[in-house]
Amino acid sequence: MNIQYYGHSCFKITTKPAGRGQEDVVIFTDPFDKSIGLRPPQGQADLVLVSHEHHDHNNVAALKGEPRIVNIPGEYAVKGVNIVGLPTYHSEAKDVLNTAFIFESEDLKVCHLGDLGADLTEKQLEELDGVDVLMIPVGGKYTIGAKKAVELIKKIEPVIIIPMHYKMNGSNMDVDDEKKFCQEIGNCPREKVAKLNIKKKDLEGKSMEVVMMSIE
Repeated sequence: MNIQYYGHSCFKITTKPAGRGQEDVVIFTDPFDKSIGLRPPQGQADLVLVSHEHHDHNNVAALKGEPRIVNIPGEYAVKGVNIVGLPTYHSEAKDVLNTAFIFESEDLKVCHLGDLGADLTEKQLEELDGVDVLMIPVGGKYTIGAKKAVELIKKIEPVIIIPMHYKMNGSNMDVDDEKKFCQEIGNCPREKVAKLNIKKKDLEGKSMEVVMMSIE
C-alpha cells in the first residue's frame, strides 16, 4: 500500500486489494479546494471518501475518472476494498456529523478520522480495534487538538500514526501547526516523508509510531 499526502486531510492511497495480479485501486480522502491556499489534489480516482460536506473536504470535482463517492456512514465494498463509514461528530456540540472511515486492503486496517471534533464512544473505539494506520486531525479549532488526539491514540493503539489537519507552509487555515502535537506525544521524527509504502510484515514489532508526511 502506498500513501501520499496532499496536505490538510487529503491522502491518496494506492492499493492492490486482491494481490499482485490485480489492478491498483486509487483511493482519495477529503479532497480540498484551492481556497485553503494549497494545491488541490489531482489524478484518477476509483474511490473518494468524504467525511463531511465542507469545501475543504469535498472537492470531488478536482479528481478524474468516475470514482465511487462514499460520503455517509454505512458498510461498502468497492473493487475489493471493504469500507465502514462510522458516524461521529465534527464538534463537542454534536451538531454537525462527521464520518470516520475504516477500510481494509492488503491485510492492513486503515482509519481516516475526518474532521473529528468530539470524543469517541466505547462502541466506536471497538470498531477501531486493530487499526494499523491511523490518520488523525491534530490542529484544533475545527477538530480535536493535540491533547485530545494523543488521548485517543493511546486508546486506539494503532501501529502507525499520521497526523493531519494542521497548519503547514502555504495553508491559510487558522489551526495549530504540528508542534503542539509533537510535544504532547513526544516521539515525532525530525524528517518528513513524501510517500509511505507499507506492507503488513513491515509493521511487526512496531507500536504507535508517528510518521510525519510532507507535500510533494
